[in-house]
Amino acid sequence: MGEGKQGVIVMDMRNMTAKGLVGRGGGGGNPIAELQAKFKELENGFKGWLAKQSLPIEASVVTATAAFQGAAIGALMGTFTNDISSSIPTPPPGANNLNPEAMASFKQAQAFSGGPLIQARNFAVMTGVNAGISCVMKRLRGKEDVESSMVAAFGSGAMFSLVSGMGGPNQAASAITSGVFFALVQGGIFKLGQKFSAPPAGDVYYVRTRSMLSNLGLQKYEKNFRRGLLTDSTLPLLTDSALRDVSIPPGPRLLILDHIQRDTELREKQGSRK
Repeated sequence: MGEGKQGVIVMDMRNMTAKGLVGRGGGGGNPIAELQAKFKELENGFKGWLAKQSLPIEASVVTATAAFQGAAIGALMGTFTNDISSSIPTPPPGANNLNPEAMASFKQAQAFSGGPLIQARNFAVMTGVNAGISCVMKRLRGKEDVESSMVAAFGSGAMFSLVSGMGGPNQAASAITSGVFFALVQGGIFKLGQKFSAPPAGDVYYVRTRSMLSNLGLQKYEKNFRRGLLTDSTLPLLTDSALRDVSIPPGPRLLILDHIQRDTELREKQGSRK
């Protein structure tokens, strides 16, 4: 009898231990994957909220977010270039009147090898202006192409030149030159990216659709569009019932229809079909 009771007690303890481990481990879930999924959910929610805002609010938020990220990157780079900056000689007082070309060289060296605060300022301006102009161009033109990318790069290059002071005595000419250089580089990168990321032949009918869903944080519903054969050409014709037929929930349906109404080109196509 004693041995039987001990066996029952041992079995009960094992069951309690197993239940406790399962409860604490959440069924063996991966905490990193759960954290990534939660972050992605927050990111998609933020993008969805941002897409419903007016142009000034969206541009301001995008500019501030990009400027903060650029400042963090610049400060990190500045910590690595701080030793280089300290080795650059400081120009003597009155050197502005003696040799403008030499002063311009000093300014350029300081702009690219300054400490954390200088680099944080320069990168914040450069990335913030680029993102803000890109946001405005994309909202006004309804698409993201090489022209919009080059305009944004020109603005960021010009502002970088003015803020960093690398232009020397002729700030306006230097700003234009830097803007053109940034625009050409950005245009080349954009074209290369398009060339190497060209979609397969079967995806050419979903380029606009994929871009729209990506901007709204609704990429997972691309398969629903494909299942219902809702291609780029059907975007101006989309209705709530059509989206419901391909099993897209109410919230995403509202975001998609609102995006179409905000898109100038799609709205014009809707009007021409009526």
